[in-house]
Amino acid sequence: MKRRRFLAAVGALTAHPSWSAEVRYPEVKVGYALAFPRDHGAHPDFRTEWWYVTGWLKTARDEDLGFQVTFFRTRTPYASDNPSAFAPRQVILAHAALSDPKLGRLRHDQRAARPALGVAGAEEGSTRVWIDAWRLALEGSTYRTFIPARDFLLDLRFASNRPPLLQGENGLSRKGRGESEASYYYSRPGLIVEGAIERGAGREDVKGTAWLDHEWSSQYLAASASGWDWIGINLEDGGALMAFRMRAKDGTVLYAGGTLMRPDGTRDVLAPGDVEFSALRDWRSTRTGTTYPVSLRVRTRDRTWRIEPLFEDQELDSRASTATIYWEGAVRVFTEGAGDPVGKGYMELTGYWQPMKL
Repeated sequence: MKRRRFLAAVGALTAHPSWSAEVRYPEVKVGYALAFPRDHGAHPDFRTEWWYVTGWLKTARDEDLGFQVTFFRTRTPYASDNPSAFAPRQVILAHAALSDPKLGRLRHDQRAARPALGVAGAEEGSTRVWIDAWRLALEGSTYRTFIPARDFLLDLRFASNRPPLLQGENGLSRKGRGESEASYYYSRPGLIVEGAIERGAGREDVKGTAWLDHEWSSQYLAASASGWDWIGINLEDGGALMAFRMRAKDGTVLYAGGTLMRPDGTRDVLAPGDVEFSALRDWRSTRTGTTYPVSLRVRTRDRTWRIEPLFEDQELDSRASTATIYWEGAVRVFTEGAGDPVGKGYMELTGYWQPMKL
């Protein structure tokens, strides 16, 4: 009953029977130069935007944990001259998760709200997004997040001493062959994490590393796409790897790409022919019956990487906010012949439960 009431409330955020005019969303275009701090902030004219922080934490007892904090902003498809603050022009959504191997599954929670009367919002000009007490903000060169979730709490700081890593063609990341199938996209790899968590047994100090993605678009998926596989890896040598593939509904690959950043900050942009994903091991969720390729081999030009999960059950059920179920989890990365991991990061597997709709 509670789930039905929540879903009904989320539906009410984005629909109104008297609104019929359709919004015209701007396209991602070649030539736009990302500038900071301006582009750390929201871009409310575009259909979809997210700030995505993932990373690894180490407790005082030497436990490895993964975490995810994501804020989404979506511009609804309805236009109106209604001046009311409650008019549903924008919706803010949020996910948070803690990957705890001892528990063997994710602790996770989610929120959804309309930006009215200060309850939620996404500011322009710099990163500041929030829903009630959940928040993510950039203060100088340090991001701060505070997530008082249902059965855990995250109170973390992420510091960076590097400029943003522009993905794709100077920040324009193509997601398909169509001209409009693209996003503006930059990352902040190698973030240094400090802070505290709670997971039912008091406050624990933690340290670690993280990766932040900020991406905005009006047409992220091709009509024939079902979802994507994505990795964001902080490498032990100080470099970073991002790679993705967009999958069609028939299982074929529509597009692929990525970036390999060297320790000195220089980068190699990976074209579709430079990236190849192949499954090494599947895992089937007993809750949803969905099967995910939780261990992958990823080839990037002349290098091959093996992706292994911290543990297999890192499935996230976000039907009460973004209406989908996907796999998002902490992973270790190995290279051929290497016994020890060469990096740690996160992997996202979408569209395996049902085709993604943004």
